[in-house]
Amino acid sequence: MHTASPHTARLINDRMAYEVLLSHGPLSRAELQQRTGLSRATVAELVDRMVESGLISQAGQAQTRRRGPNALLYGVVADRAHVAGVEVRPDRILVSVNDVTGHQLGTAELPQDPAAEPDRLVYDAITEALADARIGGLDGVVIGTLGVVDPVSGDVAYIQALPTWHSNLLPGLRARLGVPVLVENEVNLVGLAEHRLGAARGHDTFALLSLGEGLGGAVILDGRLHRGRSGGAGELAYAPTGVGGGRLNQLVDGPAVRALAARHGLPAGDAVEAVRQATPRFLDELAERVTVAAQGVCAVLDPGFVVLAGEIGRAGGPELAARVEERLREATPLPTQVAAGTVEGDPVLRGAVVIALERLHRQTFGLTT
Repeated sequence: MHTASPHTARLINDRMAYEVLLSHGPLSRAELQQRTGLSRATVAELVDRMVESGLISQAGQAQTRRRGPNALLYGVVADRAHVAGVEVRPDRILVSVNDVTGHQLGTAELPQDPAAEPDRLVYDAITEALADARIGGLDGVVIGTLGVVDPVSGDVAYIQALPTWHSNLLPGLRARLGVPVLVENEVNLVGLAEHRLGAARGHDTFALLSLGEGLGGAVILDGRLHRGRSGGAGELAYAPTGVGGGRLNQLVDGPAVRALAARHGLPAGDAVEAVRQATPRFLDELAERVTVAAQGVCAVLDPGFVVLAGEIGRAGGPELAARVEERLREATPLPTQVAAGTVEGDPVLRGAVVIALERLHRQTFGLTT
């Protein structure tokens, strides 16, 4: 067992206190001591150290009725750094620029252009979002994209819906922006968002099924994202439904749900709206189909917890999740909870921003974990 050096111990304490201030601040030194469990002297030293480095600053005084001066409050300096989350869709590019607290400062949306270089297109969208935020630069970018991301190169390996998106996205953007850039599969980012912010908080091992126009999955094992050897872990659409052909996506993707809705007399032009207006019989049949996908994942991984995400999964809500959980209980001896995704807004963008901020904070304190 190795004992951390004094320098490393200081970095660990500083990061812990900084994350407490991000979550609960502004706080007084006494409140920070109580929440971190550190000694009074250690908190005093780290507060002075982080104020001097510009990470935190005084943010007013505690409102108390006791005699004497009120305690000073300290909070993070929100505009010290900025990150961008990017989502690549088949028809457009979305960007969110945020400060270190996660507050959104600017956005942009550009249409896809098959003739444009992918790195140039994303760069232009980021530039537009920076102008909207009225800031000059970034400290990190995370991009959520369709398709497979090579875990070795970190770049796009294959996007069926965007055949012109070849493997220059990552190096091209790094050269243009000059800041750390991460490219990640978009469903993986949804999984990370649900782990940090949503239904999977407190579950370090779980599987996520993304039910939308297509079918995808994400796997979190012991708190870490599992990408697979070639980056294709979670590509459930290619899994067979049985001997003789047929894929899982043909059971639960957008066209399949619309066809099912038409049979039940529900709005057949919009799969999400059909699920929102679903009858119990429709939900029962949809749950049977989703269970086919969930059962295969559970049989291989035994995650114990499954999140139904994507527009269809979230629209189905607790009613669909409960039906799938009941059917899994009948189909497998492995105990599995099922919940609907709860991350609000755009889960891909929110996941991209969350991971960009986590990377920024690790970089700030020189830590790799």
